[in-house]
Amino acid sequence: MEITPIAEVQGSGLWSELAGQVVTVRGVVTAVGSRGFYIQSPESSPDPAVSDAVYVYGSDWPAIVGQLLEVSGKVLDYVKSENGKPVTQIKLNLARTIRHIGPRIRPFELTADNVPADPVKLASFLNGLEGMLVSIEPGQTFIAPSNPFGDYVLGLDAQGPLPGVTRTEQGGVLIEHQNPSRWYPGFRITNYTQAPRLNVGAKLTSRIVGPLNYRVEAWQISVDREFKFEPAYYSLTASSLKPKAGFLSIMTLNGFNLDVNVESEHLVKNPRQDIDDDLGDGRFHTLAQAVVLQANLPDIVALQEIQDNDGAEITEVIDASDTYAALVDKIRELCDVEYHWIDIAPAVGADGGQPGGGIRNGYLYNPERVELISDSVRSIGMQEDAFEGSRKPLVAHFREPSSKAELVCINVHLASKRHQHSIFAPEKPGVDEKADVRHRQAQLIHAELVLLQQQGLDYYVTGDFNDTEKSETLLKMTGKDNYNLVNMLKPEQRYDYNHRGKLQVLMHGIVAKEMADGRAE
Repeated sequence: MEITPIAEVQGSGLWSELAGQVVTVRGVVTAVGSRGFYIQSPESSPDPAVSDAVYVYGSDWPAIVGQLLEVSGKVLDYVKSENGKPVTQIKLNLARTIRHIGPRIRPFELTADNVPADPVKLASFLNGLEGMLVSIEPGQTFIAPSNPFGDYVLGLDAQGPLPGVTRTEQGGVLIEHQNPSRWYPGFRITNYTQAPRLNVGAKLTSRIVGPLNYRVEAWQISVDREFKFEPAYYSLTASSLKPKAGFLSIMTLNGFNLDVNVESEHLVKNPRQDIDDDLGDGRFHTLAQAVVLQANLPDIVALQEIQDNDGAEITEVIDASDTYAALVDKIRELCDVEYHWIDIAPAVGADGGQPGGGIRNGYLYNPERVELISDSVRSIGMQEDAFEGSRKPLVAHFREPSSKAELVCINVHLASKRHQHSIFAPEKPGVDEKADVRHRQAQLIHAELVLLQQQGLDYYVTGDFNDTEKSETLLKMTGKDNYNLVNMLKPEQRYDYNHRGKLQVLMHGIVAKEMADGRAE
């Protein structure tokens, strides 16, 4: 039977004449998963232009790492999502063992010197390594915290600092505004139930080896063995800002779909994703600690992603009083201060977010420190196309008792980046389909600020902007007459979110320029 070189199968991609045809290939098993295994040509180049490895889909064959196999099956270009990158696979028909212990495969080493920073060169580089055995040497810094699925990201800094990359004191990496698509290698522990928990700043002390796998719109190394690391430890630290007479302190806090309910499987859209236990998992306690211990009991807390009382269950329930009450109770347990809350509930299914969640913005406020001006609470954009199916900014006027000064708070949660194309997508790589929506939302909010200025009112715009401080969204929001207080911070301090190892700021604080000059920090 004719043996087709694996590189010929892999290099064909989406346009291959081999797609749909049955081929026979020969290779050494480099990794085994629950649904198949990887094989790589024994004659592989250490730095191929086209991959010499392929994923074999089929769990019936008892593949063992190190075997030399001959595999026959149909060539497939597997695409998991609508805008996903096609991945070459062979759907297994037959396999036979050539040798129980095949030739040793030398992995390709990923280093700071050979991983391109340029997105175009990077895509070609990683495509050429698809499915191949790669490795990363010890000494690298973990730049993302671990998650429940065994995912990790490394900074490739074992040989010294990466040029042009801003680092935090703890070892994190700030997003590069000139090159936001820069890739940092990640790996996944296939048995994620045994994956260790670690913080940003931990150090890798053993070598990582595994095939380069494309999943969840990103490249990861698939690792089937334990790794060693030197942990990094942190303790809660308090803000330098504290409530005091004559001033108002305001915290911004995203609850990440916070609710009190453990959803019923038959009432949610996707049982695998939509059932959670925020109370049982300690989410409310963690948020309460943030308010009390880290933010020093701020006068006002601008909340995003608060869900209704039955969470992601698809019902007519839209009231969120139980969710607020649970958070208020947890805060009171820690400090004996009882916050009040306010929101405007959306219509059922009207504001996007998790199906059934009734997502909305809201405020907590300490009535001993601040007065909510009655009848001031309203939403922006109710009749605007830019806010159709999107969270509405929540406006509330507050009064500081000792000075009698009034401050207008605008709590925003702009259109999500969930629909952004992967930087590896075959069409429109990296394109954010909601960017124009956020731009129009920002312009509408800026128009509101112009009206407040004309009325002589001080204001503070905060919340989750889903864009960074140098984005077009923030430029349109601030215009020439406003200032983003985030810019008062040093660049290495401007972050509140870690996306696959890249720290960035999505929550901002916008005031009029004259207010930023000595009256706000």
